[in-house]
Amino acid sequence: MATGRREQKPLDLLVLSMLVERPMHPYEMAQLAIKRHLDRLVSIRTTSVYNVVARLLDKGLVAVYEVQREGNRPERAVYALTCAGREAHRRTLESLLAEHPVEHPRLYLALAQAHELPREDAIRLLQTRRAAMATELAATVGLIAENSAVPEIFRLDGGMRVATLRAQIAWLEDLVERIDTNTIAWLDEALRDCNDNGLDGIDS
Repeated sequence: MATGRREQKPLDLLVLSMLVERPMHPYEMAQLAIKRHLDRLVSIRTTSVYNVVARLLDKGLVAVYEVQREGNRPERAVYALTCAGREAHRRTLESLLAEHPVEHPRLYLALAQAHELPREDAIRLLQTRRAAMATELAATVGLIAENSAVPEIFRLDGGMRVATLRAQIAWLEDLVERIDTNTIAWLDEALRDCNDNGLDGIDS
């Protein structure tokens, strides 16, 4: 039986985390995760939670705690963490908190290639992106306010998300202004020259 030496996937970790609290049925886990707005951290579907529990069961990280029977309803298995599951949960959480892996956000890739678009298009698209981020920021701030009675230790991710979004929005606003005022040189002239010389669309 596997001992869970490998780092767990995000939804796997979330399931293990909920089982740290107490034994649960997969449907209860899914509903509790949605109630706590944990879908802001990872995509959550009830079927996915069932699949994760089955995978963790095969790995020996969870075990059947009890089987509930209510009237004519189908039997429902309630699951609990095994010792290996607790070890895997802690090890993965420690790794996620301490390590800083190289990530490849799509925004960084887009910014690296933004100069290939006409100046006006780049400005318009960046403003669209900034508006979407502002909407997410407002929603996150609102969610934190709604859950202000919840101790801060249980919503540290919200504080990090707010700080990150504010910094990114401010940086994008400054970028758009510098592009718009020609503080940043752009490739519009080179693109126009290419089109004027009839080179547009010619294979190299």
